[in-house]
Amino acid sequence: MTQINITINLDELKAKVENSSLESPVKASLALILNSLMEKERDEYINALSHERTEERRGYRNGYYERELITGVGSLKLKVPRTRDGEFSTTVFEKFKRCDQALILSMIEMVVNGVSTRKVTKIVEELCGTSVSKSLVSSLIKSLDPIINDWRNRPLNVHYYPYVYVDALYIKIRENRKVVSKSVHIAVGVNESGNREIIGLKINHTESTDSWSSFFEYLKSRGLQSPKIVISDAHGGLVTSIKESFLGTSWQRCSVHFLRNIIETLPKKGTEEARRELLDLFQNSDLDIVRDLKNRFVNKYQDSKGFAKAIETLENGFEDAIQFHSEPAEYHKHLRTTNMLERLNQEIRRREKVIRIFTNDQSAIRIIGAVLMDIEEEWTKSVYLRKANEINRSTAHIYS
Repeated sequence: MTQINITINLDELKAKVENSSLESPVKASLALILNSLMEKERDEYINALSHERTEERRGYRNGYYERELITGVGSLKLKVPRTRDGEFSTTVFEKFKRCDQALILSMIEMVVNGVSTRKVTKIVEELCGTSVSKSLVSSLIKSLDPIINDWRNRPLNVHYYPYVYVDALYIKIRENRKVVSKSVHIAVGVNESGNREIIGLKINHTESTDSWSSFFEYLKSRGLQSPKIVISDAHGGLVTSIKESFLGTSWQRCSVHFLRNIIETLPKKGTEEARRELLDLFQNSDLDIVRDLKNRFVNKYQDSKGFAKAIETLENGFEDAIQFHSEPAEYHKHLRTTNMLERLNQEIRRREKVIRIFTNDQSAIRIIGAVLMDIEEEWTKSVYLRKANEINRSTAHIYS
């Protein structure tokens, strides 16, 4: 690549700095440097200096036009060289793309992390001394689309995911001049190395058997094999779809949601001891002890007033809520609940509260996908499920 040597007119630079306001010297210096760079680029394109007559000349100068460039130090008005053939093009604007890359990334990061586009425009105006429109910010955010779509549609046959967590939350989206509620389906897979990945993100009109079946078909079309266990709450359409979509897969009912469902049926007063006993049910890793505790609870309270519904709920859902016992004891605390997905949803909600209403499905995919990609990147720094021998190795130095 040709090395471009720039000669700065120091007298011109000195005059510009001396006649500028206190905040302008850096801007004046940068403008002069960039103008000089473009001038050198035109010299190389023409292959001749100004007024130089050579046989190698490939064109002629044709003055300048003004163009604005927004940078981290403010808005610059630059003199862009032209040639008579109109073929010359400077690399300056290709590099900066009207905003320098650091500023673009900062604006995108602000929006993804929960700053409204209106606030972003104000922040940029304060930092750069120039205003940017909300539409410009929105168009910059749209540059995330190819990245997010590639990520959410990536092949899933590279790893096997023995454990898959699924959940849905509702958001508001504008559609056909109305504001409608739509369901965001999310899936997290834990691969055989114990690492978490967000493997599914899809928006549907509702949370039903059909929508969940469509979601699972979408995952399988990308290569997802039937997992050993799917962990979720007890939404009827979801449970039916899991059984139909993944033959041979166990369904683990979230024990936190299950206990909440039982406790909600108990009388408000005089049931503190019973509540503690229910909480103890899923704290033990020995399945025989858990079954014994459950039977004791039923025998103890089956004739007590106000306990009939609680015992019925416990009996009906107990087996689905203890499927995690088929896996290593070190995994139990992670496999018995969807708490991990609840924390994921909280991050989405934090961002969604700023937007309130998404303009369309793609805008929701864009922002939620960006949030989830950031979270997944953090997950790569640690292993989610580790076996006892791996835990012992990682803590051996403490006792050595």
